[in-house]
Amino acid sequence: MPWVVFLQAAKDFTLFAGKLSDHFVALAMKHPVLPEALDPARERALLLTLAGIQFAHILDFMIMMPLGPILMRELGVGTHEFGLLVSAYTFSAAFTGVLAAMFVDRFERKRLLLTMFTLFALATLACGLAPGYWSLLIARGTAGAFGGVLGSMVQTMVGDLIPFERRGRASGTIMSAFSLSTVAGVPLSLYLANHYGWRFPFVFIAVLACGFLLLGWKMLPALRGHLPGAVVSETERAHPLAAMAAVLRDANHLKALLFMALIMFSGFTVIPYITIYVTANVEIRQEDIPLIYLFGGCATFFTSRLIGRLADAHGKIRVYRWVAACSLVPLFVQTHLWPVPLWIMIFWSTVFFILVPGRMVPAMAIVTSAVQPRLRGTFLSMNGAVQQLASGCASYLGGAMIAIDASGRIIGYDRVGWLAMGATLIAMAFVGRIRMHTGTPAGDRRD
Repeated sequence: MPWVVFLQAAKDFTLFAGKLSDHFVALAMKHPVLPEALDPARERALLLTLAGIQFAHILDFMIMMPLGPILMRELGVGTHEFGLLVSAYTFSAAFTGVLAAMFVDRFERKRLLLTMFTLFALATLACGLAPGYWSLLIARGTAGAFGGVLGSMVQTMVGDLIPFERRGRASGTIMSAFSLSTVAGVPLSLYLANHYGWRFPFVFIAVLACGFLLLGWKMLPALRGHLPGAVVSETERAHPLAAMAAVLRDANHLKALLFMALIMFSGFTVIPYITIYVTANVEIRQEDIPLIYLFGGCATFFTSRLIGRLADAHGKIRVYRWVAACSLVPLFVQTHLWPVPLWIMIFWSTVFFILVPGRMVPAMAIVTSAVQPRLRGTFLSMNGAVQQLASGCASYLGGAMIAIDASGRIIGYDRVGWLAMGATLIAMAFVGRIRMHTGTPAGDRRD
């Protein structure tokens, strides 16, 4: 019965969204707005604006983990309740990613992106104003609902605005937002929470989001070129799952989604438990953990863009395989380390942050190019949902494979590492099956 209710609600919502977008579709059919050729300065400004939006919602997600001890103490909750606060964002993002796939290509890109960003900022502000645990839990789920759509919308606009031959570099610029979040998110959130209380980081992010919102309204162009092609028939338009069905009918789309699931799975079996393993088995002090994120984030801020340039110069699939092959080394080392000095730990963790998340730069350029513009928003919304589900399943499985022995040390983390390396090898072999739409008859011959 709950599924029947959900499907009916989804159908009603989608029909409402379709009616709401009729005006914009009709306008686009009469006056289609296609992305103009961008000069380098304009392209860079647009990418930095999109990276700023990405930075805000990634930072919102990342600050929860270092806030754990403070929230547990202030709210009087245990580890289970705190885990729900973290997972509420992820699972809500996965759910809305699937829901958004039903209607995202029916709206003009800029208007939809900034509307979602506005609602995200309000939900984040609600986190800072939450009087207790349950209100905070609801606010986190709401923030995830809008934040989960933002990531796919940003990548959709990159695909619409940036030519294929520069899309790797563009993905690198967007990915630098993750690096900056790693550098700024952990130390800054702890500082603000320690000095002003746990609510202040959320208020700060909401204010920051308002600044990027104003910048987005000024800098981002309207994108309606996908709308005329999205209207193929009244039957398809009336069906809530029409766009999703169109995506899923294409075998190339399914290959790209499976490829992304493998990448996320290989990373998130390992990443959530790095801090636990490092403190328990490598014997690094908790006070030194921010240094690991600081050095890793600073390095990836530069290397993500370098990887993007290499992907454009030498072929996206080829560079992905290079980076993925190199990532096998830190995946092994990170899950097999014994007690070592801090500088050795920082060295290997920095290599890990460069190569393991670095795989996402050419991977996103590949996945973004695996779909035609008409369905790009729907496809990337589904891709975002797949990423969230794959990372959630990986985190759960990784946690089930490890345990704490009588001495307080983590056991089983080495098996997690082998699992992550296996998924990486499968992704490396599978990526060659994905066909990319280059926009030119010649295609990307380097791939």
